Amino acid sequence: MSEITPDLVRHLGVLARIQLSDDEVTRLTGQLDVIVDNIAKVSQVATPDVVATSHPIPLSNVFRPDEVGETLTREQALQNAPDAADGRFRVTAILGEEQ
Repeated sequence: MSEITPDLVRHLGVLARIQLSDDEVTRLTGQLDVIVDNIAKVSQVATPDVVATSHPIPLSNVFRPDEVGETLTREQALQNAPDAADGRFRVTAILGEEQ
């Protein structure tokens, strides 16, 4: 068993600025205890001869090669725009930026 106590959970709640009720402290104490125990089990199994993996199944590149194809003209791209000016999409200013 790990050393997760209700006092530790309350302390973590204070650090995280989360107000926890007594019921939540009790529930989280048990849940965090299980999590820490499971991490300890994995740590016991992880030995230097076991290669670390980021994904359990080998992945292969599924991208297709880049090929130049037919593209839209500027007029085609802007034809359904709600607002356009000077060959560009026109949008409202954001974040207080002035134009």
